[in-house]
Amino acid sequence: ALFAARGYRQVTVREICTAADANVAAVNYHFGDKQGLYRDVLDEAIAIMRQTSQEAERAGENRSPEERLRSYIRVFLQRARGGGAPWIHPLMTHELAEPTEALDAVIAQVIEPRTRYLQRVVADMLGVAVEDDRVLRCVMSVQAQFQTAMTNPVLTRLVPGFTGDPASLERLAQHIADFSVGGIRSLQATDTTSDV
Repeated sequence: ALFAARGYRQVTVREICTAADANVAAVNYHFGDKQGLYRDVLDEAIAIMRQTSQEAERAGENRSPEERLRSYIRVFLQRARGGGAPWIHPLMTHELAEPTEALDAVIAQVIEPRTRYLQRVVADMLGVAVEDDRVLRCVMSVQAQFQTAMTNPVLTRLVPGFTGDPASLERLAQHIADFSVGGIRSLQATDTTSDV
């Protein structure tokens, strides 16, 4: 909870031990040091994020590329907003803003696999090779929309009625999917020589 609220650098082992009613020596014994403890927390976050990715991919098995994208978006939003681990998003926000050595593991085990999966889906939708420049740009555009659904002060001010309940998440997932599919379809007829 403390790492999620303030990030790795702004939390001391003593504060963690006070909150957990634990002895500082126990952290050193079980984790080696603060970095070992943080890495253990991050490993748990990685495991949960990987489960989300796997569930999203399973939801799209044996479906058309468009249906795979829609399933991915729906499952991702349901798990990210209502998956029982609300501490992960703020923890990752801090990790991305002030990276530690552990960021490499997040990229290798979560971000790259998700990106590769979505690249295959988008490439299939466009009918092009995964290496086509448009593919990664589309993937980044889809993923950027997820950030608007995460709990943050901007979202609560701009959309005060958005509570993250299942019905509003389903509406948001539908919108992101419709918007993304429409954008991807619009690129099917565009020239691939642009390097922008």
